[in-house]
Amino acid sequence: MNPLPDIIDGAGLTSVWTYLALFLLASLLMIWRLEALLKHGLEGTALGTLVMPYCSGLGNLIFVAIIAARKAPGQEVLTNCLVNNVTNLTLVLGLPALVWGLDLSDAGKAKKTSAKKSAGAPAPDTTQQLNRLSLLLTLAAGLFFSGVTWVLGADGKLDASDGVVLVALFLFWQCFQVFDVLKHNVRQRRTFGPLFYLDALVVLLGAYALYVSIDWLVTWLTGQPGGFVSAEHLGWLSGWLMVLPNALIAFYYAARRRADIAYASQIGDGHICIPLCVGLSALIAPLPVPKFFETGLAILIGAAVVHALCVLFARGLPRWMGWPLLAAYAWFVGAGLM
Repeated sequence: MNPLPDIIDGAGLTSVWTYLALFLLASLLMIWRLEALLKHGLEGTALGTLVMPYCSGLGNLIFVAIIAARKAPGQEVLTNCLVNNVTNLTLVLGLPALVWGLDLSDAGKAKKTSAKKSAGAPAPDTTQQLNRLSLLLTLAAGLFFSGVTWVLGADGKLDASDGVVLVALFLFWQCFQVFDVLKHNVRQRRTFGPLFYLDALVVLLGAYALYVSIDWLVTWLTGQPGGFVSAEHLGWLSGWLMVLPNALIAFYYAARRRADIAYASQIGDGHICIPLCVGLSALIAPLPVPKFFETGLAILIGAAVVHALCVLFARGLPRWMGWPLLAAYAWFVGAGLM
């Protein structure tokens, strides 16, 4: 039984706008409680790389389950993931960079003024260096995942054995991240308090609302007779929809001068799509790669290299770099849709 759609239908509110609003509200609910996790045992970069990706990327995981349950073409999942990842690393990071700039040195200043430094905590300069190293490691993982996916898809499809490789890579990476966070908390003598698990429950409620909204929107979209907003572009439209929570996170934390979280959340979210979502979908059924597969991965790898160089030498993303990222995104959309 799924009572929420019945409640919405009984109130006479069944429409595409209602379920779009439900999707956004559920995403905002999760972001609101994720903010509290900063006080419950997670630092900014850990929050961005370990927790937020699961929430901002949860829609993509739900999309995999819905496509599998409906036995729809798995290629839509691959399109969804490419659209999601490329949009994150180009458009979603490029726009905040144009408005505020993504200066990683601001994160240390904001953290210093918002909270008292605990005993034994590293100095702000050390914290900034650790955050930059963590971001560089996350970008390196993204480059590795994208490269492996490119090689595995060189034969024109991703099959079950390819899926095993991709999921195993993701699980190994997450084990590394979990132990890194636990090691950090032991060093800082921090533990996960009861409010941490209460917030996790709220996030699960938000996940349920996300599932209901995505399931209804996919059903509605596949029932459209034709035109751009139809099943023909399900992968593209769903990818753009699921980028919205990522964009909210990026703009919110960029405005708060927490470039470390804005950066890490977008990079980490990409790992949910590639390799996890793609790997899971390939395990269910072989995925034929779309025509823009190589173009999308090339732009994705190029953007990751640019971000790594900016983090390493410019301590963040300068404002002027927003324009090349937007141009790369325009190229990607043109290659995929035209």
